[in-house]
Amino acid sequence: MKIARIKVGDNIYTGRIEGDYLFSDKGPIELRDIKWLPPCEPTKIIGLALNFKEHAQELNLEVGKEPLIFMKPPSSMIGHLENIIYPKGAKFVHYEGELAVVIGKKCRKINEREALDYVLGYTIANDVTARDFVTNFFRPPIKAKGFDTFLPLGPYIVTRDEIGEDIRLDIITKVNGEIKQRGNTDQFVHSIPRVITFLSEFMTLLPGDLILMGTPSGISPIKVGDKIEISIEKIGTLSNNVVEEK
Repeated sequence: MKIARIKVGDNIYTGRIEGDYLFSDKGPIELRDIKWLPPCEPTKIIGLALNFKEHAQELNLEVGKEPLIFMKPPSSMIGHLENIIYPKGAKFVHYEGELAVVIGKKCRKINEREALDYVLGYTIANDVTARDFVTNFFRPPIKAKGFDTFLPLGPYIVTRDEIGEDIRLDIITKVNGEIKQRGNTDQFVHSIPRVITFLSEFMTLLPGDLILMGTPSGISPIKVGDKIEISIEKIGTLSNNVVEEK
């Protein structure tokens, strides 16, 4: 099942997508003249750094023995087809195509065998990063990753039953139609069950919370006017344009 949040005029609807319609408790709504919203409303967004070995190598960094995590604020989220705003003063803004895990029920101190039972589904994320604001350990990435519009998400959540338990999904990022990133989730350094278990050891994960599973190699700077498209097998394509901050 595909789950989406959309806005029509001043009204927001959540429901399942079938064909060209979203079915909510208000009935069917045609997917025309709508605004795509981020498909969930997380209390927190946890990102993984260096969860692909080749990405760590291109940054000349070591892969961690345990998941390396950071946080992005919910205010950084935008939906499919919304604009990424290139901040004034930034010089090296990068795309990062990623699989995002959406938590489905309250999760605390669980083991790896049961971890996927707490997953509602999966969506596509672009962990946009102003790399020039990440210089050393004493400048953590919250500013680099926390700008408004720095987390395009969607277009929808595909539920876990449609993806299956053996998660091997191709990830492709295109900039202006040119392939820049190509990877597969079977290349994760730390698996989804391992990451969920690790996080649940010290924080409670709540329904709607997001885990960004890391990006493949192939990051490079973007510029105003670029179109970024991230496609993940069995899920779809997330598309956003880059515009100048006014």
